[in-house]
Amino acid sequence: MSRLNDAILNNLITAVIVLDHDFIVKYANPAAEQLLCSSARRLYGFSFSELIVHSSIDLSYIKSTLKKGPGLTQSDVSLLINGQLRQIEFSASTIKWNAESNILFEIKPISQQQKISAEFQQNAQQNAAKDLVRNLAHEIKNPLGGLRGAAQLLEKCLPNKNLHEYTQIIIEQADRLKNLVDRLLGPQKPTHRQEENIHLVLEKARRLMELEAPHIQIVRDYDPSLPDFKIDSEQLEQAILNVLNNAVQALENTPKAKIIMRTRTDHQVLIKGQTHRLAARIEICDNGPGISFELQETLFYPMVTGRVGGSGLGLSITRNLIEQHSGNINVQSEPGKTNFTVLLPINR
Repeated sequence: MSRLNDAILNNLITAVIVLDHDFIVKYANPAAEQLLCSSARRLYGFSFSELIVHSSIDLSYIKSTLKKGPGLTQSDVSLLINGQLRQIEFSASTIKWNAESNILFEIKPISQQQKISAEFQQNAQQNAAKDLVRNLAHEIKNPLGGLRGAAQLLEKCLPNKNLHEYTQIIIEQADRLKNLVDRLLGPQKPTHRQEENIHLVLEKARRLMELEAPHIQIVRDYDPSLPDFKIDSEQLEQAILNVLNNAVQALENTPKAKIIMRTRTDHQVLIKGQTHRLAARIEICDNGPGISFELQETLFYPMVTGRVGGSGLGLSITRNLIEQHSGNINVQSEPGKTNFTVLLPINR
């Protein structure tokens, strides 16, 4: 029976790891060796937290949960292993082994199909949030015009010019709200597209950002083989500026602050369920404090921000501009590293 158990464990595609209650590895099957990029012999005796550079799993929460109940399961968990971010499903339970109480981890990588399904679900949620905000913005915009017009008429009828100060406040605040609403509505469609080099767009954005934040080092790592393709350069420049501005704000209290702007050519890329033979990949990476996993899920939603005083519109508008080019934008973040990736299909 022992040999049969070993054979089953050795042939499972699910990673099985046994830990003591200090999260020290006591057993790892071959699937776990592959997941953690290390042999079982090297894994034994190591703390699970040391093997994982960064994780959305809260080990203290797991320990307290297992004390109260039989186990727990979590899906769409992120693990950073050997510089690669992996999405996994995992379950934890308590087992008796060698007359001792241990923790059993079962970890399964999320399949490509599940990732696509999750992406479509997230897009649907983002689009629903965007439509709600757009409808609300339209409802706000209509009475704003009447409010401003009434203030202008009232100003003409006021006998005392000293009272104009108050009507001007009404007009100025109405204009401020109108500008906010216009930003919420965002651009609806690309104005003009022509074949251009994406690096020219990136360089314009970089130079502008260097003028605003000269204390931050911006490093370029461009792929010169990236071909020209049809883009709306003004809209993409605005999208890149929004991401760069987000990075600059995140680096406010970071010593030796640095941003890397990287481009690459990708082949056979899946974007929103459609395969493209060629795509431009643009990465903007900073060494700031990182974005919490909770915020990453909704970062591109309108009115969502992790910064005090932020409007939550910049990245939402950026996503809209990228999608108008049939592209996609996502973020991967951990303490000390945040990477925004833009994929733009090249149709030639």
